[in-house]
Amino acid sequence: MSAALTTIALCWRLERRDGITIGLTAHDRDLLIDGLVYRAAPGMTPSAISRSASLEADSMDVTGALTSSAIGEADLLAGRWDGARVVLFATDWTAPDAGLPLGEGVIGAVETRGGMLTAELRGAAARLERAVVEETSPDCRAMLGDKRCRVAMAGRRQFARVVAIEGAVVTLDAVEPVANAYGGGVLRWFGGANGGLEDAVALSEGARVTLLAPPRFAGAGALVELIEGCDKTLATCAGRFGNAVNFRGEPYLPGIDLLTRYPGA
Repeated sequence: MSAALTTIALCWRLERRDGITIGLTAHDRDLLIDGLVYRAAPGMTPSAISRSASLEADSMDVTGALTSSAIGEADLLAGRWDGARVVLFATDWTAPDAGLPLGEGVIGAVETRGGMLTAELRGAAARLERAVVEETSPDCRAMLGDKRCRVAMAGRRQFARVVAIEGAVVTLDAVEPVANAYGGGVLRWFGGANGGLEDAVALSEGARVTLLAPPRFAGAGALVELIEGCDKTLATCAGRFGNAVNFRGEPYLPGIDLLTRYPGA
């Protein structure tokens, strides 16, 4: 005899890159599954899940109301949920320990409108869209301090306190060790409304750093960590870091404009 009512509920497990994990369910009551409480979020609904046996990327959208107890609009716009891992599954809310996997991926594009959010979930097959090999370039393709660059980053980080913020310009209580030391680098926030976030540095000059975009929230008085950057040119690699042997670029390789050159041009 079949049951009079359905007992299937949809659940989401979201894992941010900073380690914070939350659970949401479309059921009208909280569920405890594998030690994690899945909070009731009846407004959360997934679109049709597009899956195939081809090499095209699987994808779906999740739409729901923004709630301060689950996913806040401020955190979404600040980028705290960018790249978060999402697992979607169905479970019987009368015995929620067993679940049926429906999809898994990372959060892609996020839109907010009228108090509602729409988040794109990109499946594992989306990785196949990445380039297989690198393209040649006059600039270095390595990141400063990674296993290809091999520059030791010990001593190339500095903690400072934010004195003032004006637009994208942040004034600190410490000065840079060399000219434009943090241009192309990273500023990490510790504490305050921006705590846990990172901002790319466009250039630095003395006690001031200019970010690529203004900070998301007010940050005067906050502690930050500055990580040196590199403009990825051979001259900087050789002169400032003494690391030309590990330069990952082709500054002397002729470009396609060689085909358009002619005598007397």
